[in-house]
Amino acid sequence: MAVIHHTTLKPTKLELLASWLPSRPWYCGGAAEPELAKAGGFRLDDPQGEVGIEFIVAADTSGARPVTYLAPLTYRGAPLGGADHALIGTMEHGVLGRRWVYDGCHDPVLVAQLLALIEGRVQAQDQSASDTLDREVTRSYTGDAPLRTDFTGTATDDREGTGLPVPQGTTLRLHRVLRPAPDGPSLLPQEATGHVAGSWHLPDGTRGRGLFAVLHVAHGSSGASPAG
Repeated sequence: MAVIHHTTLKPTKLELLASWLPSRPWYCGGAAEPELAKAGGFRLDDPQGEVGIEFIVAADTSGARPVTYLAPLTYRGAPLGGADHALIGTMEHGVLGRRWVYDGCHDPVLVAQLLALIEGRVQAQDQSASDTLDREVTRSYTGDAPLRTDFTGTATDDREGTGLPVPQGTTLRLHRVLRPAPDGPSLLPQEATGHVAGSWHLPDGTRGRGLFAVLHVAHGSSGASPAG
């Protein structure tokens, strides 16, 4: 499991996100720069131990009403080739030195591990503590064949979120603007074959829960396997 370093970051993750979010088509804020606070999230481990993977939930209170965003990020010790368009910025890490921060939807390491999470082959890790599982993150997969993780498609943003076409006609949809929804079977769209859901802090001090990602598989490739 990845070691969490409690150290300085310049600029901080939220400062990088505040500059980047307004450029996204799914951004709901106004003309003012976002006023962000961390509201939740989780991590995944890179099997090679080289890439940091974090799903940050950030609440923006700059507008008339708060908006909560999901930002999957990867942290690398060197630039990712061919991914300049996905670079959010660089920061100086007090232990690891310079880190290149990417929109993780364009990073094949994050996409592969997110698919592995949906399938149940890896588990979500706590955002702030080393060697600790995040048991509030749930997932399911109803396919009868292993998911291919050799992601080569192009992630596409629209006003609703981000779509990632993965092999064999599969589409992974990330919800970028998070909305609380009742947990249970009604949480998932009828056509979904997999999902990731989690919880986050709401501005009123309560906890919200909803979908982070939904998997749609081409007809004829689904079967049954247990949810987790």
